[in-house]
Amino acid sequence: MPPKDPLLETLKVCILNLSQCESPVTDSCPHVSSCCELLELILRKGLQQPVLSLVQRDYWHGLEQLLQSDTCGRLGSVSLAVEQTSGCRKLLSAQGRGRYFLRLAVQRRILGTVVQHMLHTPRVIEFYSPTISILRNEEFLEPFMSLLMVISEKEYKLDIENCSFLDESWLLPVCETYEAVPCRQLGMVLRYVGGRVFVLDLLQGSQAEVDRFVQLGDIIDEVNGTSLRNASNGQASVVLSRLKSQPISLRVLRCRDREGSVFRPLVKPLRLLQQENPAILLSRPTDPTHGTGTTQRRHQQSQCLRDGRIVYVVQFLGKANIGMYGGKEVLQYGIPFVLERSHSQKEVLLDLKETHLTCTEKSTKLEVFQHHYPEISCVGRLSRPDYRVFAFCVADAPDSPTSTGFCCVVLQAASAPECEDIVSRIAAGFKHTEWSV
Repeated sequence: MPPKDPLLETLKVCILNLSQCESPVTDSCPHVSSCCELLELILRKGLQQPVLSLVQRDYWHGLEQLLQSDTCGRLGSVSLAVEQTSGCRKLLSAQGRGRYFLRLAVQRRILGTVVQHMLHTPRVIEFYSPTISILRNEEFLEPFMSLLMVISEKEYKLDIENCSFLDESWLLPVCETYEAVPCRQLGMVLRYVGGRVFVLDLLQGSQAEVDRFVQLGDIIDEVNGTSLRNASNGQASVVLSRLKSQPISLRVLRCRDREGSVFRPLVKPLRLLQQENPAILLSRPTDPTHGTGTTQRRHQQSQCLRDGRIVYVVQFLGKANIGMYGGKEVLQYGIPFVLERSHSQKEVLLDLKETHLTCTEKSTKLEVFQHHYPEISCVGRLSRPDYRVFAFCVADAPDSPTSTGFCCVVLQAASAPECEDIVSRIAAGFKHTEWSV
């Protein structure tokens, strides 16, 4: 049996899910970001760091070298993509530029061409370890190139300009454009946090309050095409003052996703803004429990922050092999099967990242498990007797040469609403879920 690489196997599953999205593929398809992050992990695998250098090398540094390559013409598709990435003012790090470039390469369907240029550029391929990198392993390179061809068969319509958070996250905020009619002032109170321009408050009776085109906590990303990423204090006001009595086009990044939850990378800065303006809410606007002391304290105890993401404090109830079928139907007997055989539980931290989830013991910080979302075959929760119990199924011993079936992993959330939130977030990663069993 030929050797298999876990990253390539996961990418294969992700591409299969991506192929089921309607064409053209937009950012509403959750598998786009999953594919991009897996591509990033592959391009980072085996990347060697330079000796005696203060700069951490990333795959973007190799892509930059392609501009000086004889194999990559100045007007070639790859060179143009690299130059566009280098010129984007919203990106401040090599990680952000690499992610922007990957989205651009997916949009323009040039991934295969990019890798071919990397392989034929000695100064780039020398960045990678010959024993670890997929790019320098002939057995893995061919299936990798085949997968890139499959990705490029789809048509894409991605919002490339929605990139202000790529420096720190693969998650993208809801982005909308508002055309304001000429007026003396819009009536927004702005605050600068972490190089971004937040809407702290709206003046009573102002155009901003009447039109309601922005909400408290939203970010002003651009004004008439001028980026405000990494803006200094007062810069937005200067730009707006120059446009008095002129039509204004605002590109706004919403602080909440389309389901009403706070955009996760903004949790930390919004907490800072909330100290100045308590009207900025972190819970869902329709959440009836917001503001009640006991419920709010319990909610805070069941969650914590890690790198700007919400991490859930849950109980790990156990796991067990449930056979050779991992469809959603198995949960109705898989969960009781695990609970009957497991007599110990432990408090763990469940971190739902962009493309995978990790679980660590709260006390020791030891990892209990880690799974990419495409590896999960189903997820669901109990409808009775305990609405807080949920579970998901994954391939048991995926690295084994022979299949050993599926494993059911069972956990318990702090509350029923939190349980539903966790299940929906896991389900969003692979578009298959069963809400109650």
